[in-house]
Amino acid sequence: MADGDHAVRDEAALRARYRDVSEIAKKKVVARLDKHCRAFIAISPFLCIGTTAADGKTDVSPRGDPPGFVQVLDDETLLIPDRSGNNRLDTFSNIIATGNVGLIFFVPGMEETLRIDGQAEIVAEHPALQDCAVNGSVPETGIVVRIDHAHLHCAKALKRAGLWDAEAQIDRKSFPTLGRMITDQIAELELTADEADTRIDRGYEKLY
Repeated sequence: MADGDHAVRDEAALRARYRDVSEIAKKKVVARLDKHCRAFIAISPFLCIGTTAADGKTDVSPRGDPPGFVQVLDDETLLIPDRSGNNRLDTFSNIIATGNVGLIFFVPGMEETLRIDGQAEIVAEHPALQDCAVNGSVPETGIVVRIDHAHLHCAKALKRAGLWDAEAQIDRKSFPTLGRMITDQIAELELTADEADTRIDRGYEKLY
């Protein structure tokens, strides 16, 4: 996989195309969660988790819950509760294979993000999962992340995207439903788009 005429394969050649790293960017990485990282996690309702399989292939998956759903166990350890999903278990399979994870936390209305990299393992019946109950539903499993490093990320990407700008939001009806897109993609699926949407909507009725 490469465009021979345009691929950049040498780090020195890559670095030559960019300005030097700023002093703040060099030194902002921390090895433990300080008060600002903790506060960010406490108000975050959403994160994306990146994982790596044994063959090097990667996956990124969203996780969302009420603000503060990720538990800070100590200055170097987080617990992410797992909720009902599609049961593909891509993230979990990759964690079992390599344990490498990257997290990015978002807060609605805030354009800065928090990034964390570390090593993860899957836990069941962990005492802290009791604190993750929503509507009386306690997660069966969770992901414990032991932090290698963390840093706050500037707002440029979200500013460029206008992510929290209400005027940037599309009319959802202008885009196909999830059921329509899936049935278009999977020719052998023995469901109509309406039937697929009905199943998806039923799944949304029980989030916990």
